Amino acid sequence: MSKRILILDDNQDILDIVHETLSYEKFDVKSTSNGEEVMPMLQDFFPDLVILDYRVAGINGGELCRQIKCHPQFKDTPVIIFSAYINHDDELFDYGCDAIINKPFDLTELIEKVNSLIS
Repeated sequence: MSKRILILDDNQDILDIVHETLSYEKFDVKSTSNGEEVMPMLQDFFPDLVILDYRVAGINGGELCRQIKCHPQFKDTPVIIFSAYINHDDELFDYGCDAIINKPFDLTELIEKVNSLIS
């Protein structure tokens, strides 16, 4: 069975590229551009990894990461945060994420980070 990945990004182009790339790598991928959908999708999909954009409308990816890490069922699920705010890595790690990918990013870097967290 392939590993499941849930992606949140409100930039549809990035969401499409990441979704397509990870699907090509044989992951089972679900994605959304709405932060409010993440927790319900998490409980329906049970992903092996979650990728969150830090800056999305409504709740930010950091707060979502904190909610995931505080949830008894998903506390051990690895979370990657995408961020265009390169100098804020320490602040992002304070949310409990397992990795940060700075935007713009290389798809090879994305695949390597994903594989290192769920292989």
